Amino acid sequence: MDYKIRIGDSKVLESRETVDGTMIRRRRESTDGRRFTTYERIELPPLTVLKRSGNKEIYDREKLLLAVKRSVGKFFNSELEVEDVVTKATDILYAYNTDQITSKQIGEAVLDVLASVNEVAYVRFASVFREFKTLEDFESILKEQKGKRQTKDLDENHQKSDKARH
Repeated sequence: MDYKIRIGDSKVLESRETVDGTMIRRRRESTDGRRFTTYERIELPPLTVLKRSGNKEIYDREKLLLAVKRSVGKFFNSELEVEDVVTKATDILYAYNTDQITSKQIGEAVLDVLASVNEVAYVRFASVFREFKTLEDFESILKEQKGKRQTKDLDENHQKSDKARH
């Protein structure tokens, strides 16, 4: 049996804004009683991606989502966490305030987000994106991440001690 859901024939049971405020999640019910979920997202103006080969294509958020899922999805507990990484990376790309970005900028945006949410996924993604060839490449990125973590830990400890004094 071929079952097609028609959004126009369904009724909305519940609407909620996602935690990050970027989407509306709607629980719906079709005319035959089947329930399903839809997500409503703001449609941003298209970005053109300049590829390493010199070719150009339109930025495709879904393509990036699939790439991130494939490369580091197993390091996250849910698909929503991966969605969040892609949403934050997309926000970084739009913050450049330009209509053309490079594929390198996309990879770097994903790395920026991964560095703050999942260190193992960050190293895995970096190894593919930056085309690691040697053990020294891994050692270098691990050292870099440890330095960032130590700086972050020091900053957090200073903030805690400042709050304790006041």
